[in-house]
Amino acid sequence: MSAQSETLEILVDDEAIAATLLSPPAKVPGVLFVHGWGGSQQRDLARARGIAGLGCVCLTFDLRGHEKTIAAKESVTRAHNLADIIAAYDRLTEHPAVDTDCIAVIGSSYGGYLSTLLSTQRAVKWLALRVPALYWDEQWHTPKGQLDTTRLQEYRRRLLRAEDNQALRACSAFRGDVLLVESEHDDFVPHATLMSYRAAFDKAHSLTHRILDGADHALSEDRDQQAYTQILGNWISEMVIGARVGNYPHQLVRYS
Repeated sequence: MSAQSETLEILVDDEAIAATLLSPPAKVPGVLFVHGWGGSQQRDLARARGIAGLGCVCLTFDLRGHEKTIAAKESVTRAHNLADIIAAYDRLTEHPAVDTDCIAVIGSSYGGYLSTLLSTQRAVKWLALRVPALYWDEQWHTPKGQLDTTRLQEYRRRLLRAEDNQALRACSAFRGDVLLVESEHDDFVPHATLMSYRAAFDKAHSLTHRILDGADHALSEDRDQQAYTQILGNWISEMVIGARVGNYPHQLVRYS
């Protein structure tokens, strides 16, 4: 992603002075947004437009079981939705302007969980997870809406090791840069779940953990939406600019 450099001469008064022309790379990063269960691409669109302004190609989409395919909500499984994400990723990387070595995936809640699994099947450089949910490995082909929600809440309150869960195993294998965003008052994804994710990213190139004080799971207040947009925008800017100048953080950074 470093700038292309060309040495040349500039003629001035019959003399030549040395110069170097730097131009942006021919290809740019791609950014894939993955919404949560019950959500849609609509909430991601404003953030995608902002990140596109940094010089990225962004793709938002609706998972099966949502919006135009809402009729499938009662039958769609995690396997179906992971296939949706893989198909969306492949469509993004087909864009001629996308640098396939510089792909960011931004997932919220259920979408964050599935995004970690995507990273085991496709190349992902940057992974941003807002309130990523956790699900047990069994019942993979059971309709997602039929999973026991009470059991899920109990499961998420446990501190889990990477070997306990396929999403956490994916996190442990991930070597890119990671952003974790937690909501202080989250009734669906508790603090223990974020700590399970955080501990699993033990091989990440860098890890940034942010907590939105006073926020709920859905970021119901406008101020929380704005705070998340700022956190995400700043982090993506740091990653994209770092890629262009070849200046990444060189240590695993963990902070809240």
